[in-house]
Amino acid sequence: MKELEYPFDSEYIIANKKRLRRELLIDSEDFVQVRIAILGGSTTSNIRQVLELFLMNNHIKADFYESEYNQYFEEAMFPNERLEIFKPDIIYICTSNHNIQSYPAQGDTPAQIEKMVKTEIRRYTGIWDRLCDVYRCSVIQNNFELPYYRLMGNRDSYDVHGSVNYVTRLNMEFYKYAQHHEKFYICDLNYISADYGLKKWSDPFYWYMYKYAVAVPAIPYLSFNVANIVKSLMGRNKKGFVCDLDHTLWGGIIGEDGADNIRIGQEEAEGQAYLAFQKYIKAHKQLGVILAVNSKNEKENAILGLNHPDGALSEQDFICIKANWNPKDINFKEIADEISLLPESLVFLDDNPAERHIVTNQIPGVKSPELTDVSHYIELVDRSGFFETTAFSDEDKKRAEMYEENRKRAVSIEAFSNYGDYLESLQMRAVIRPFEELYMPRIAQLTNKSNQFNLTTRRYTQPEIEEAASSSEYITLYGKLEDKFGDNGVVSLVIGNIRGLQCHIDLWLMSCRVLKRDMEFAMMDALAARCKTKGITEIVGYYYPTAKNHMVERFYEEMGFVKKDDLDDGGTVWNFLLTEQYERKNKYIEVEDGNNGKR
Repeated sequence: MKELEYPFDSEYIIANKKRLRRELLIDSEDFVQVRIAILGGSTTSNIRQVLELFLMNNHIKADFYESEYNQYFEEAMFPNERLEIFKPDIIYICTSNHNIQSYPAQGDTPAQIEKMVKTEIRRYTGIWDRLCDVYRCSVIQNNFELPYYRLMGNRDSYDVHGSVNYVTRLNMEFYKYAQHHEKFYICDLNYISADYGLKKWSDPFYWYMYKYAVAVPAIPYLSFNVANIVKSLMGRNKKGFVCDLDHTLWGGIIGEDGADNIRIGQEEAEGQAYLAFQKYIKAHKQLGVILAVNSKNEKENAILGLNHPDGALSEQDFICIKANWNPKDINFKEIADEISLLPESLVFLDDNPAERHIVTNQIPGVKSPELTDVSHYIELVDRSGFFETTAFSDEDKKRAEMYEENRKRAVSIEAFSNYGDYLESLQMRAVIRPFEELYMPRIAQLTNKSNQFNLTTRRYTQPEIEEAASSSEYITLYGKLEDKFGDNGVVSLVIGNIRGLQCHIDLWLMSCRVLKRDMEFAMMDALAARCKTKGITEIVGYYYPTAKNHMVERFYEEMGFVKKDDLDDGGTVWNFLLTEQYERKNKYIEVEDGNNGKR
């Protein structure tokens, strides 16, 4: 919904909350469910209502628990049956500098002020530690915005007695905690309020009148940032940029002006702005964000522009370059297909509103910020929160490399007339094991990201994943796959619930990176083997259709299951009888488990 994309009209959102919510609910089939508890140090009802809108705009449907006014400490630190029954996936502690217990006075010694810092921090770390122990969920904590007045003026920032200095010290302690604790995340209230304008953000009228710690017009900016954190935790980040060239990565039209005359580099103001934007886009590669080109241009001109000596980007920075005269929506889909991604996981950067309109209308879910003035390109893209980072693993760092390897596989297949020969040539090796602690974050991430090959549409939080892995009532399997082109990492998951002599499949999914590589057969073999060791005689599978998983509608049939039932919602139930004569299905992947060799 365009009204909820940055830059948005915050007052319009506040005034039209109910209507926007009704419209978002119309298209709610493929929403991910999450339970969020808000423990507030001020009035939080509007924050919750607007947060819900931004989450729904990212296809996340939240159930909320909201504490009473300023009861965040009590609800966190003491037995709370209502919150325990709610079983939050995420707890958001919505505090502000109004909740700081005391500030230094001019007569306090440095030792006394240090003790004040420790006392205040101990209060918060006590909250965080207890929430982690009791609820085992992710915690989002606001840091503190700066005070809206400075008693000592500029000296307030560096004098140990200054309120600005004190708030800064508290924030630094928050950051130290975050650096050493998983599943703990800072919502940077300090930055958001500065970006919005501290004087407007902290307008005291709203505190005195309504006990709002944030001015009402600023609430959407806070809620938007919290939604970005939740979106990232739920695996709903974007994965790459698809970039136009002329007037997007450089000034001018290279086909008309020539490579020597495009505006890029230090010689003029406009060229400096384009260079800064190129550097900004390139920096995303450090986060594993992939880059591709979609331009109406002759390819040789596009390459000349990308290799311009004054630019920051080069041809080698892009995983795929589509420079031709085809419609851009067609190019966009082809780019997504070549790197095995859903088109909606890519962000389209183009200065032309007509091209943006065509792509976003033809490919639902694609985001395309309204680039108008190159001086503000960075601000617009950056504030949109497409790549909010809540975790950063080695696999994330290698993501662009993995998709480049996928593109090479796509090219490689053209040399084979027989698909089996192609699979054989990949020299695939897999590791299939029960869930392990090392991969828990990736496993939880995958359950919330995979849509095409997700038979049951189930989503799991990390605590739920850990609980299943430790329970004797579940069979859990993860699969890693590598081949001669590289390592794909963890790409497939199965969770089976043991009920007597049956194993009911609660989750079976696979990353789109490895579709049609026979990894599903290797996982089926491993599941059957695990079931037989536990004396299970029947596997029961479920398929629940969504707008995105029709490709696996016949999956169970292809695995040898027999349809057992048709469900009212269009889903189906299947069963597979395990016998001594189970015939292994995997022919091309060598599984690490030496008992079965290549299977």
